[in-house]
Amino acid sequence: MNRPLPLLAGLLGVVFLAVAAIYWFTPAGSLPSFFPGFEAGVDNVHFKHALGSLILALALFALAWFLSARQRD
Repeated sequence: MNRPLPLLAGLLGVVFLAVAAIYWFTPAGSLPSFFPGFEAGVDNVHFKHALGSLILALALFALAWFLSARQRD
């Protein structure tokens, strides 16, 4: 059995959920400089980046759930 894979998918889901929250609540000028979409002096929020990160987090949570349910059988 490959048990670390659901755990890894769940942890990556948590990371991308945090990234989505950062994109959602932080203006582009205040983002960390290593984030895609950082623009110095800009007050816009990157909703598309936040939405993409949220969708990816939900997909990773679904993958973790599917893999953990599959391993129980």
